[in-house]
Amino acid sequence: MAAQQPSASWRIFGKSQLPAQPTMKQTPTDLEQITSTTLGHYNSVAESFREGTRDHDVSQNIDALLRHIQGEAPFAILDFGCGPGRDLQTFTRMGHAAVGLDGSEKFAQMAREDSGCEVWQQDFLKLDLPAERFDGIFANAVLFHIPRQELPRVLKELRGALKPGGVLFSSNPRGENQEGWNGPRYGAYHDLETWQQLLTAAGFVELEHYHRPAGLPREQQPWLASVWRKPV
Repeated sequence: MAAQQPSASWRIFGKSQLPAQPTMKQTPTDLEQITSTTLGHYNSVAESFREGTRDHDVSQNIDALLRHIQGEAPFAILDFGCGPGRDLQTFTRMGHAAVGLDGSEKFAQMAREDSGCEVWQQDFLKLDLPAERFDGIFANAVLFHIPRQELPRVLKELRGALKPGGVLFSSNPRGENQEGWNGPRYGAYHDLETWQQLLTAAGFVELEHYHRPAGLPREQQPWLASVWRKPV
């Protein structure tokens, strides 16, 4: 049988050489290194990252979050991993009350300046979130940076920040459950089944999932997007 070609997500995100999930428990020192190195990378490329992603079209993802939120707009939205604030600006233009959160000092500063929104700088592994404040959480291209070992706890913390019936949107580069360093960034790349198990175990109910970019063959769709509700 011919060898299977690497998926688009492996080629784009350089995951073909990553190992499966770590077999040994990561220590606090390991986790500090993951955080500091990954954030150091983003701080060092903040300006070029802002310019390079300014025109990315994520309207499909924003629509997927908003259409599942129950009740009357405007909604309270947490942009988790807001980066330089592009999507905060979109939510604000739509009339919603958006708050940003990012681990990168430079991204948080950019997001405040560019959006005018409240932006919290917090380590994703040491979150301090208000209880039941948000109608929706938009976690676009961010949760894959959280080590698999820590993800169940972080997902439960996000769930706690949602109002009953609130909605979590997530989009991540899909993979085959590899985890490790991808250059100066740490990532965990889950397949659909594993991702569904993780979110369900954290107390969420799936509303929908899809692959991006839209309209392409699956092997050319490196992103897995999914939408989840916190039960009432």
